[in-house]
Amino acid sequence: MSNLNSDLLLNMSFVRPEYFYISGFSGIPHVNYYFIFLFFTYFIAVFGNSLVLIIILTDRSLHVPKYIGIFNLALADFGETNALIPNLMKTFLFDSQYISYNACLANMFFVFFFSSVQSLTLVVLAYDRFIAICLPLRYNAIVNNSIMSVALFTVWSFCTALIGTTVALITRLSFCKTNVVKSYFCDHGPVYTMACNDTIISYVMAKICTVLFIYVPLIAIAVSYLGILLSLSKITTWAGRLKALKTCVSHLLVVGTCFLPVLSTYIAALTFSLHPNARIISTSLSSALPPMLNPIIYVLNTKEFKDLLFKMQSSVRAQALSK
Repeated sequence: MSNLNSDLLLNMSFVRPEYFYISGFSGIPHVNYYFIFLFFTYFIAVFGNSLVLIIILTDRSLHVPKYIGIFNLALADFGETNALIPNLMKTFLFDSQYISYNACLANMFFVFFFSSVQSLTLVVLAYDRFIAICLPLRYNAIVNNSIMSVALFTVWSFCTALIGTTVALITRLSFCKTNVVKSYFCDHGPVYTMACNDTIISYVMAKICTVLFIYVPLIAIAVSYLGILLSLSKITTWAGRLKALKTCVSHLLVVGTCFLPVLSTYIAALTFSLHPNARIISTSLSSALPPMLNPIIYVLNTKEFKDLLFKMQSSVRAQALSK
């Protein structure tokens, strides 16, 4: 009987707030300038990733494993940008920092889902470069469109399952303390730590996601490039080494833009006390900048993209002269 009463009391005390209050950027001086910067970042990211998606879709010569991976990365960048920045713009334009419970969970899912897809796609692209340089004669047999498509489908399915489970576990939490989220979006950590019942499962899931989407990808990419460097050491001429390494430059730059800001924030938080405003600015930049920079990096550093853009420019110029 006592167990029944305790269960009833627990159910009666279960609190699910109608709204959350996103407190990020509150009290930061001159924050309006930062919002304007994010506004331009958003449009550059949307335009750049849309351009990459359209070019790969329309040009059949790019329907190869490497560009299927780049297409997937651009799609993830496009999704992350639209999941994150429009909500920040709403806060800036309408001074509205409230978000409904269900909208908060949806925002949490899509931001983490697309960022995790982005992270694992970089591992797939690292695998592509590893096979292309270390096993060039077997590349077409090991890496083809079907294998690349299956690998990327697995990435999307895995991210959907893990991030979906992580977000769904929030629904078992009772928020009787506060509804103020100390972040710039419905961040998983600041949300689950507000709960007043047992949060151990959410804590474990947060650690699992951090390991699987940050540390494991970084280790896998580092191991792949270690193999690439060992393979390059067997090439006798420096010209041959540079030619092979040049095909990896775009990927390495994208890896740097995606992981270095996140790692810098983690290291700063561990080594010294990081001011909440500094943490919010740095983490928001680490989420907003990669989707903007990635298409620029690939377009400027990939020969096929530059050739296609040059052809498009020449075609437009020829049409203008003919008129």
